[in-house]
Amino acid sequence: MVDVLENKRAATTFRVLAEIAERGPAVNQGEIAEAVGVTSQAVSEYIRELDERGFVEKEARSRYQVTKEGVDWLFQQAADVRRFADHVTEDVLGSMQEDAAVATATVAEGETVSLSIEEGLLHATPGDEGPATGVATTDADAGDVVGVTGFAGVIDLDPGSVTVYQVPPVRSGGRVDEAALLTAADGTDLVAADGVEAVVALRDAGVEPDVTFAAGEVAADAASRGLDVVVVVTSDLAGRVTDALRDAGLAYEVADL
Repeated sequence: MVDVLENKRAATTFRVLAEIAERGPAVNQGEIAEAVGVTSQAVSEYIRELDERGFVEKEARSRYQVTKEGVDWLFQQAADVRRFADHVTEDVLGSMQEDAAVATATVAEGETVSLSIEEGLLHATPGDEGPATGVATTDADAGDVVGVTGFAGVIDLDPGSVTVYQVPPVRSGGRVDEAALLTAADGTDLVAADGVEAVVALRDAGVEPDVTFAAGEVAADAASRGLDVVVVVTSDLAGRVTDALRDAGLAYEVADL
């Protein structure tokens, strides 16, 4: 167990030191006491202990500086708390949450199912052969929605590809190679467009875009589900598309038409 979660004194020491780091160097013990939920006298005792441990040093009356050792200790405790919180949210609560999946065959409530991603959607198949499994919380026939909980393992999924094509804005008067645009969109799982010029260019090429707004965010979500995506964007809006892809940690290619 993490020290600051294991006993109240360690937790209070952590909070007092964090308050000093945030408020310092001028330290109002009354304000810290109110924030932490202890008396001013208790704060004074904690500061004395922190001084003895070398976590703070007194500069003048009511002025304290957190030392390197104190900063290191705060970082270590905060990192431990973060890891514990991640364990709770991902391993504990994550396995308890319920999600919806498409049943690939008849499933009975309480039955173990193997999980996979197909066409961007979670699918559940009776049995435990897959690398990721869960437990059905409802009955379902093939093609119906089934509730799933008790997740275990990792779904084997490679992210899809994202290719970004830029078209000129209306003020530039540039032309679009419609044949190349049709070829680019042919066979991909999802076509997204951002900007009126991009939507019209696709339609002129005989392609109706699946998405005509928030193209970067949608492309990132789709690619993370294993779908291959083509994004057609007006060149002056390309930055917001690529920013969304980078923020999602997805690789992408910018190609010319």
